[in-house]
Amino acid sequence: MPESIPEFTSRILAWYRKAGRKDLPWQQRPTLYRVWVSEIMLQQTQVTAVLPYFRAFMARFPEIETLANASMDEVLHLWSGLGYYARARNLYKAARRIQSEYDSRFPTQLSQVIELPGVGRSTAGAILSLSLGQRHPILDGNVKRVLARCFAIPGWPGRTAVQRQLWELADTLTPERYVAAYNQGMMDLGAGICSRGKPDCAQCPVADLCVARSQGRTKDYPEPAPQKRLPVRSVQMLMICNSSGEVLLERRPPQGIWGGLWSLPECPIDVNPEAWCAESLGINARLTDTWSIRRHTFSHFHLDIRPAELLAESIGDCVMDGDRRVWYKTLKPIDRGLAAPVKRLIKHLENKTWGE
Repeated sequence: MPESIPEFTSRILAWYRKAGRKDLPWQQRPTLYRVWVSEIMLQQTQVTAVLPYFRAFMARFPEIETLANASMDEVLHLWSGLGYYARARNLYKAARRIQSEYDSRFPTQLSQVIELPGVGRSTAGAILSLSLGQRHPILDGNVKRVLARCFAIPGWPGRTAVQRQLWELADTLTPERYVAAYNQGMMDLGAGICSRGKPDCAQCPVADLCVARSQGRTKDYPEPAPQKRLPVRSVQMLMICNSSGEVLLERRPPQGIWGGLWSLPECPIDVNPEAWCAESLGINARLTDTWSIRRHTFSHFHLDIRPAELLAESIGDCVMDGDRRVWYKTLKPIDRGLAAPVKRLIKHLENKTWGE
């Protein structure tokens, strides 16, 4: 192991005390619950995007009990627009498990925290170290980048052997004391200075210890994931409105994209939407307009959405049970979890007048 490791750790601590972030809302009262929610929200999402969601979430669900006793709809509604909705579903499942298995007290053992839905080793270590000061290494994307560059760790961090090497290094570097400051400092360094595109080496506290910098190869570390071309899927989203200006929504299956959220009915891109409404929904609807295709990109594919406006002229045998399908008042919306593209489409319908 390089001799620079003790020096590395002390510099991170000194830098964090001077320049690290200390005014984030979950840092002001770093309870296990608040840190847990923040860490789940911060997975694959930047701090600036998380801040308003965290504040709204805490205002509605100030403790585990209120979250566990809420409905999934309420949780998904407050998550709408933040993306990666499996995080919200797992947060809700975990809260209910904590309620039933731990009497609504967040567990304090690493093995127990790792077993919660949506929590892995790094997230569990962050929760316990940032809230309780327990000594646990972390290895999120920012920390991986800092370590891979500073110690010139070859290979893509997603590979098992590379990840094992990074975990060993992270564990060696993590101090016995001031763990919360060190772990937060590492995350801050990766997010603000040792960025993916243009690392600000002039401001880095460990720049003269960085092997990648000394070799002029900061762009080579960490090695990027093997590139794959994202497939493209196409779908029609049907904006079926009644004469009152309400739009038909369907709840999506609990698993898969936008799981558990409310969305617009979908049909294949090459199918006549009027015929599909009659056959699949029992609604006689007249096509009034089609919009240009809009692309929404997920981590593993592109979704090309062609919105189609339809006016429902008779409802027929359409099942409206409130849990599967609802007429949604666009001008007086109630709390329902909506995927961001669906929310944007509905927003465009608000000023339309139907049934004239």
